[in-house]
Amino acid sequence: MDDRLFRDAMGKFATGVTVIATEINGYVHGMTANAFMSVSLDPKLVLISVKEDSKTLEKIQTTESFTVNILAEHQVEVSKVFASKDKDTSNLTFQYLDGKPVIPEALAQVSCEVKSEYVEGDHTLFVGRVTDIRVQDGEPLIFSSGRYRNLEGENVNSESR
Repeated sequence: MDDRLFRDAMGKFATGVTVIATEINGYVHGMTANAFMSVSLDPKLVLISVKEDSKTLEKIQTTESFTVNILAEHQVEVSKVFASKDKDTSNLTFQYLDGKPVIPEALAQVSCEVKSEYVEGDHTLFVGRVTDIRVQDGEPLIFSSGRYRNLEGENVNSESR
């Protein structure tokens, strides 16, 4: 099976957009991700998937903590910063939740401690025990077929604020 075909098929599954973040020595590291899900209500657990060549992987392994930030539809630029291979977060402002960095104005900010990790294929799956949550109203940023969209299915770009 062709890699492109697999990617195209998986891209048909519309997802929300998250930023996974952690902090080491005062510098926030992170990545844009759509591989996120809730796992359990009791105890409260979530799961993220991090590619083996991601710089964020070793940062999460070092800190044994991370945050999941579910982005609002106006946060395309934030998503793009964290999706970049040469990301520079030094000009971004962060808030903190349970001592961990979160993205201001994200619809949900979820603070986690790593409970377990599993290597599967070319990714590491982290199960996080949720330690705190902050939620606000708004519309989510959606990603489908390689494009940012809103709930109405319209393309969303950095100019739509």
